[in-house]
Amino acid sequence: MLMETLSFRRMTLVLGLSLATLLTGCAATQVQSTGELLRGPLCQPGSPPVSTVIYWAPQWRVDQKEPVRRELAALRGIQDFAARTDCLAVRGIHRLSATQPLSNDAELQRLPGGGRDAPALLLLVVVRELGPRLEIGLPWVLEGGTEASIEVRVLDTRTSTRLANAQTLWRNGGRWVIKGVGTLDRDMSAALTATLMATPSTGTP
Repeated sequence: MLMETLSFRRMTLVLGLSLATLLTGCAATQVQSTGELLRGPLCQPGSPPVSTVIYWAPQWRVDQKEPVRRELAALRGIQDFAARTDCLAVRGIHRLSATQPLSNDAELQRLPGGGRDAPALLLLVVVRELGPRLEIGLPWVLEGGTEASIEVRVLDTRTSTRLANAQTLWRNGGRWVIKGVGTLDRDMSAALTATLMATPSTGTP
C-alpha cells in the first residue's frame, strides 16, 4: 500500500512538472517592418553621438484597455532606448497631443526643438499597440506573448530629408507562452532598436 502511494505521488509529480513545462512554452521574437526603411543602423555604436529629439504619441484603438498604463510603459521604453543607444545624443523626449501634426515633415520640423539650433535628427514615434496577446485555437493550442505595433519617422534636419517612415510589428512569444504587462517597457525599447538599429542583411541590431 505504501509503495502504491509513493508511485502515485511520483506519477503526479512527473505529470505536474510536464504540464508546467508545456504551459511555460518557449518564447521567440518576431519582427515585421514595412514602409520606408532605413538603409542601415541610424547611427554606429561607439561613434560620436548625433543630436536628436524624439516626439511620440499614442494612437490606441477605441477599446484599448488601460491606456494610461501603456503610455507610461511606452515612455519608459523610449527613455530606455535613448539611454542604451550611445551614438544618439537625445536632447529631449516630447509627447505630442492629438491636435499636433503627425503627417507633415515641415510641421514636424517647426515643433519646439526642431527650429533654430535644431538637432541633426528628429524622430517621431507613434504607438498603436503595446500589450499582451493571447490566441486560443483548436485543438487546444494556445499562443501568447506581448507585442508592440509602432510607426517611426526619421527626419534629417540638416538636409530636410526623410530617412525613414517605417511600420514595425514586434512580437515576443509562442505556443503555450503567457505573458503579462511587466515587460512592456522593455518590449517598446526592443521594438525601437529593431526598427532603428538593425542591419538589413541580418534584421538584428
